[in-house]
Amino acid sequence: MRINHPLTGSMVALITPMFEDGSVDFVALESLVEFHIASGTKAIISMGTTGESATLNHTEHVEVMRRTIEFSKGRIAVIAGTGANSTTEAITLTKAAKEMGADACLLVTPYYNKPTQEGLYQHYKLIAETVDIDQILYNVPGRTAVDLSVDTTVRLSEVGNIIGIKDATGDLAVAKALIDQCPDDFLLYSGDDATAVEFILMGGHGGISVSANVAPKLVSDAYNAAMDGDQNSAEKINSALVGLHQHLFVESNP
Repeated sequence: MRINHPLTGSMVALITPMFEDGSVDFVALESLVEFHIASGTKAIISMGTTGESATLNHTEHVEVMRRTIEFSKGRIAVIAGTGANSTTEAITLTKAAKEMGADACLLVTPYYNKPTQEGLYQHYKLIAETVDIDQILYNVPGRTAVDLSVDTTVRLSEVGNIIGIKDATGDLAVAKALIDQCPDDFLLYSGDDATAVEFILMGGHGGISVSANVAPKLVSDAYNAAMDGDQNSAEKINSALVGLHQHLFVESNP
């Protein structure tokens, strides 16, 4: 579904290119930013799961965000991955992203700690109240061992600065509940390539895609068609991507 907001459509969960010794290849990173600008990607997620946020150290994490924003030169939105299982660390990263000029931040649920729903609510609420930047919730229970419920998401949608959620459950029943219960201007993104087109056709506002690293124009075309309500075109384009979606998860991502 189309709404009047710049952060809609196809957004790439950008990889972090590295040399064989594990250091970041910033020349390749700049090339990737240019590639996505030319391919019609609407936003880059820097330091998300696919960008290996869990394995880079703090200095590398901050530098990759900074360079991605620098390379974009305002030509493409940059959403910085600043979530952590420590509320203090998440605030620190979110503050850094704001100072660099990120357009928004993506915050994964606190992994490993397995907080309650009230704990999740207080975690996100404190970050939003501490750092004045648009923030997107990120629910991926298959990785984090904690599931942000629809009810808690609806509560958080009322908190200033929290503008949307990346739902990576792959569960279209959850997507339907979010679409039905969240405010109309609360941004709903699919975080699962296999079900993203269906999610958007149901009323979602875009997707944060792994496959867009490889086929950004096809992903963008599929999502745009879905947002326009053109089911036939969206599904036809997406059918060409099914094999890619599957192959990118043959081994662990990242």
